[in-house]
Amino acid sequence: MTSHWTERYADALMNTFGPPKLVLTRGKGAHVWDADGREYVDLLGGIAVNALGHAHPRLTAAVTEQLGTLGHISNFFASAPQIELAERLGTLLVEPVETRETKVFFTNSGAEANEAAFKLTRRTGRTKIVAAAGSFHGRTMGALALTSKLAYREPFEPLPGDVVFVPYGDVAALEAAVDDRTAAVLVEPIQGEAGVVVPPVDYLPSAQRIAHEHGALLWLDEVQTGVGRTGTWFAHQHPDLVSDRVVPDIVTLAKGLAGGIPIGACIATGGSGKLFDPGNHGTTFGGNPVAAAAALAVIDVIEDDGLLEHVSRLGARIRQLLAADPRVTEVRGAGLLIGLDLAEPKAAEVAAAAQDAGYIVNAPTPERIRLAPPLVLTDADSDAFLAAWPAILDAAGVGKEIA
Repeated sequence: MTSHWTERYADALMNTFGPPKLVLTRGKGAHVWDADGREYVDLLGGIAVNALGHAHPRLTAAVTEQLGTLGHISNFFASAPQIELAERLGTLLVEPVETRETKVFFTNSGAEANEAAFKLTRRTGRTKIVAAAGSFHGRTMGALALTSKLAYREPFEPLPGDVVFVPYGDVAALEAAVDDRTAAVLVEPIQGEAGVVVPPVDYLPSAQRIAHEHGALLWLDEVQTGVGRTGTWFAHQHPDLVSDRVVPDIVTLAKGLAGGIPIGACIATGGSGKLFDPGNHGTTFGGNPVAAAAALAVIDVIEDDGLLEHVSRLGARIRQLLAADPRVTEVRGAGLLIGLDLAEPKAAEVAAAAQDAGYIVNAPTPERIRLAPPLVLTDADSDAFLAAWPAILDAAGVGKEIA
């Protein structure tokens, strides 16, 4: 059955992703099934998207009810879910600094949220963006200009200009690069596509200080790290990730925000929220009432089910036990965004061996594995994976040359 679908896939779809690793037909919780009926534990969650796993009853009910009431309206009009979601995100972002105003622009994806933020920075009258090496902000032309990987950028150059890349986590490099021409400093609180790279705890507070000393905006891309992924609503709020309070001028979100329904958000705080005037930006589907209702359901479930605490506890246990194998040289991350380094560049082999064993993981670099499972991952599923982990490394041949 799978071969039937992969042949049709190759004939019908553009070859932008390569051959699919699996053809999935259904899911429940943190489990998915392929076209041959085989079951897997999904430890990637659609790349940090499926916050509530698959077929969560409250998400399904929210989408169904909203679609049966009001499915789509243009942005000439407003809907209650759109307004409520914007208010909710503002509260989660700035609380307890209640006097700091927030404004939201809704999009359909993280790349589009970053495009909106990029345009917003141009409204400062400046054009220079200081971004980080190892960054990933999307593949649309503006977002791609902010993404450092040459293999992604070079086929589409020239890209929108005046972007400077500096080493990630290096405060001195930021000090040297940011000047009075800088519109914004753009960083991820944790770099996801680079393999879950965590900066020093003084990095984000220093980025905020440096940006503001030069009249620039601090823009945090929380597309992968936001909405409870790290055990706090936003990664820059995590006490283990920052040495001092950070209140960014712009935050971009997507991925887990609506649990799999396409949505993104560009959130601006303080005066930066007033930089856009009518006609400066637009979208057909952004703020769609169905997507907004889905996002509200995700936030409600995270709050009602205590998932922030669950994510923190479970993530700490997974990181600790993964690090116990000597073939893993480093484990990083927060909550259920976890990256590890292997003793050998065999990440692709490990991902394949994990899939053979019934687990879906990701190999973002030759030596790194990334886990971003649903926030509803159970203790039983994580324990089963951890028990299988040594045999997965054995099957991938990790450590044979070392031995």
